Amino acid sequence: MPPIDESTDAGTARAAPVSAPGSRAGTGFDPGADTDCEDTLDLRLSDELIALFAGGTFSRDGTADGTADGAAHRTTVGAVHGARGGSPEETPDADDLLDRVGGWGPARTIAGALHLVPVRAGRDLALVHRWMNDPAVAEFWELAGPEAVVEEHVLRQLDGDGRSVPCIGVLDGTPMSYWEIYRADLDPLARHYPARPHDTGIHLLIGGVADRGRGLGSTLLRAVADHVLDRRPSCARVVAEPDLRNTPSVSAFLSAGFRFSAEVDLPGKRGALMIRDRSLRDLL
Repeated sequence: MPPIDESTDAGTARAAPVSAPGSRAGTGFDPGADTDCEDTLDLRLSDELIALFAGGTFSRDGTADGTADGAAHRTTVGAVHGARGGSPEETPDADDLLDRVGGWGPARTIAGALHLVPVRAGRDLALVHRWMNDPAVAEFWELAGPEAVVEEHVLRQLDGDGRSVPCIGVLDGTPMSYWEIYRADLDPLARHYPARPHDTGIHLLIGGVADRGRGLGSTLLRAVADHVLDRRPSCARVVAEPDLRNTPSVSAFLSAGFRFSAEVDLPGKRGALMIRDRSLRDLL
């Protein structure tokens, strides 16, 4: 299966992709009342989660195989990758589980402005396919092969209910990374850790070899994690689960202000559960 977290880079050895899809389970946690970073579990399922489980089943990579009638989420992006400084535009459905990722605007970094532009299959598949066939990426994402393999992975998210949004990371006008922003509490990952409502997961793939191994992954991870916390007030934690074997990725998350929480056994890999807490963002 694709890694639940691929490699970024940490300024050391060769870096691989940075993250991939997770698991699901909601809990009765009030983000506004969070004052510490304890990973506790409340077994009360939220009404939102119960409704989602009632509406469909889930595939092994954490995306929806079926959803309730009328729950499909589609996003239209009006941005052109090559247009410098242009903000992505989005026309989401009324129900949006991730607060309209395409309309978040730029995340400011020391490397430039990063826009998360939701993927359009016809426009972006060839680029994502090329990145996935890089041997360093394929080792962890496991999506190498014909374009149909990547197409199935991406369309499963685009045709789902919006709990996972695949995006192209456009840095100062240049598409250079692939991201998946997803509801970790509604993903199969939540079966493997004490999830809290609105936990948001991120998966990152740095596309170009020239952008790896120089600390850029850490810079982007910190910026996007904080962007999630800024744009999703109900989210108290950003989570990731890179493969434990992917040392550059784990190191990148630590450098980006995530803390190591636990080792988790996931389908196809043993992951390092990494968490960036809203309450600790100014300290880490």
